Amino acid sequence: MSGELKSWSHSFGQNCYHLIWSPKYRIHMLKHKQLKAVCRGILKMIAFEEGWQIHEIEILSDHIHLFIEIPPTVSISSVFQILKGKSSRILRRNFTWLRKFRCLWSRGKFYRSVGNVTKGVIEHYIQHSQGSWNYFDTRRLYTVPEQTTLHI
Repeated sequence: MSGELKSWSHSFGQNCYHLIWSPKYRIHMLKHKQLKAVCRGILKMIAFEEGWQIHEIEILSDHIHLFIEIPPTVSISSVFQILKGKSSRILRRNFTWLRKFRCLWSRGKFYRSVGNVTKGVIEHYIQHSQGSWNYFDTRRLYTVPEQTTLHI
């Protein structure tokens, strides 16, 4: 991961996630080298089509780890839906023996946002580096004349 922030149309930041999902019943279907290679290629192709950036991918025999960067306009549930749905369809089309399984991927998933800073760094930044700004103190700087009667 480059660690650089990206500029979008109305925002500036980084939106990276660590995603994990597994095959239905955690069957070890991904132990086959050919299936693993095709699955890796499919996931990279889907990410490219969607405009997402995969930083790292690891396919183990019974689950997949993916480190991905997505635009802030895309929900994490949509990412899972697209990755799991399209990959399932393509894998079943090319590996007929996978069609015997009613569902290819389990419904479960794991996700966690990932960044260059830790929770402690963010807490420290919010608590200490914002100065002593106080809403009530700044109101005194802008004096507004009080109006006692309302003219309608």
